[in-house]
Formats: sequence, C-alpha cells, structure tokens
Amino acid sequence: MIGGGPAGLTFARVLHRHDHPVTVFERDPAPDARPPGGTLDLHENLGQRALGKAGLLAEFQALSRPEGQAMRILDTDGTVLRDWKPRPDDRANPEIDRGQLRDLLLGPLDVQWGRKVTEVVPVTRDGVLVNFADGRQETFDLVVGADGAWSRVRPAVSSATPQYTGVTLVETSLDDVDTRHPGLARLIGDGSMAVYGVNRALVAQRNSGGHVKVYAQFRAPLDWHTHLDGLDLADAEAVRSSVPALFDGWAAPVLDLLRRGTAFVRRPLHVLPVSHTWAHVPGVTLLGDAAHLMPPLGVGANLAMVDGAELAESVAGPGDLDEGVRAFEEQMWARAGRWAKITAAGLERLVSPDPAQALALFDEVQPS
Repeated sequence: MIGGGPAGLTFARVLHRHDHPVTVFERDPAPDARPPGGTLDLHENLGQRALGKAGLLAEFQALSRPEGQAMRILDTDGTVLRDWKPRPDDRANPEIDRGQLRDLLLGPLDVQWGRKVTEVVPVTRDGVLVNFADGRQETFDLVVGADGAWSRVRPAVSSATPQYTGVTLVETSLDDVDTRHPGLARLIGDGSMAVYGVNRALVAQRNSGGHVKVYAQFRAPLDWHTHLDGLDLADAEAVRSSVPALFDGWAAPVLDLLRRGTAFVRRPLHVLPVSHTWAHVPGVTLLGDAAHLMPPLGVGANLAMVDGAELAESVAGPGDLDEGVRAFEEQMWARAGRWAKITAAGLERLVSPDPAQALALFDEVQPS
C-alpha cells in the first residue's frame, strides 16, 4: 500500500480485520509531520459504511460531531440567507477532524514512515517493483496506489495527469475561536458558513476544539499571485492585506475571517478526467484521489474510504487476486464517474458568475 491517507489506511484496516498482513508506505516522516487538514463529513452510505467494514463505526460515532452538519449561507452584506440545523438524531453526515480519523484508522497498522516512492514498475519476473527515494527496491504481488493527486503509482497504469480547474483556494485558520473571536464564532455557527459572490466564495468550517478552517475561493489563473506585486504567500501579513481585496465590498465581519487568519496556504484545485479509467495492469491499482481526483465538495474522502474497504474485501477472499482487483476496478470506475460529474457541475455552480446558482444548489441538497 502506497499512501497513508483515508483510502490507504481504510484498505489496510479492513485487510487487518481479515487477518491479512499489509504494509503501508507513507512519504511523511511521522503522523504529525504536517497539518492533517480540516474536517470531513462522513456520509452514512459511504465513509461510515467503510468504517463499518473496518469494525470502527462505534469509535467513529464517539468522536464525530453531528452538530457539525449545520450549514449557514450569508449574502455578501452579511445577511443570513439560509440556516440549516441538523435534527438531534441526524447522523447522516457527522463531521470528524481529519487528524482524528487518521488516528482512528492507524490503530495497529504497520506503517513505514518516511518511505517516499519514486516509481512503480509492473510485471517483473518477481512481481511489481517499487523504487524508493532512499535507493531501496522491493517487490510485491500487489501494489495499491493511494498516494493522492500527484500519485507516483498512477503512471504505471495511466498517462492521465491532473488539470487545473480555474478555481484556487487560499486556506487559513482561526484558533480558540469562541474565546478569541466570539463574534466570528457566532457568525459561523455550529458547523459551516459560506458566502457566495461573483466568481468568489468564502467558506468557514468548524473543527473540534474551537479551531476553524477558512477557505477563500475564486476563479483566477494558476499564477494569479505573481501579478499582485509578487505576493509571497509565506508572508502572512502580505496575504492578509491582499487576499481580502479580492472580495471588495463584502461585509467587514465576513472579511475578518481572512484578516484574522494565521498562516495561509494556496491550494489550486486540480481534477482528473471525469471518466478516468485505465487498461487493467496485473499487480497494480489505484484508490481515492490517485484514481479519481475531483473537486472537494464533500465526497472525496468518502469515496476513497469506500474504495479502500471494497478493494480489501475483494482481495481478502479465497478467489484469484487479479480477478478480485479487476472486479473492484469496474465497480470503482462506475461509482467515481457518477460523482465526478456531480462535483464538476457543483464547482461550476458554487464559484459562478451568478451567485444565485450556489444558493439554488444548496436548496436542492439540504433537507427542507
């Protein structure tokens, strides 16, 4: 298994539950080597189903935040347009921090940290050859690439590369929001808050422990920041003064979500082709973003976890290993293709010349 994200760890945990040994190779030197990212809503019929296959559903339910399903939409002047609150017994899409999910999945797994893969060579005499950055080589019967958007395993089965969508995110965060920024805490509510303008959006998302992730979203060239007097995104003060200007005229409390942010990270959104498939290669397959990178609209991690759980079940049985992988791929491609179309259309509506498109989309998917 190459990659220690939700896809790879779910695959490994389900195999572990079936008493099959699996080694996870992860390029990060340690679990906490970099920030784990924001919160995830795990869908009842996707991510939660995968956790059930791993025997971890009860532990997830103890950690998750059903109240995080709340969603509030504001106009650019700060007017509340929609305010959805979950019912007390609603556990369809509870939230969990990415770090908490990672730790839950890690459990007893054998993860080799700091093992960066440079190349995968399929169908050698001894199996599938994996080359590592440290110069070592190892061979395996099956190599599973769950190593994300810029997968080093993908070239072994596909020539596809991620393409820029035209939408960039600038991410920042607020800590201890209820104490340090009580006005912003009230603005955000218990879950997420979003504001949509012309080709612009600003989203704030609660994590546990009073931590809030903020995402400025806008349509721009990939090198947009180089045209702002050479803006250095590592210079937090410069970003605080430059990025809010992209949302000129928006209400001051909304822009305070950016002005009070700490470090800033640029995240241009890339995607793989909507119907990304490949000719089956014995001994190699892909999961999650490595297989079907799509806009981050709440299903990517869910699909990755289902991929991992289903592949594990397909190869854990007594049948032929290669046939199990083939059957999984066909099932994954069909499911991922449906969601890739949905998320591509969703991104077009959420970061749109017509902000009413975003509101209409939420009206379609949120409970009445």
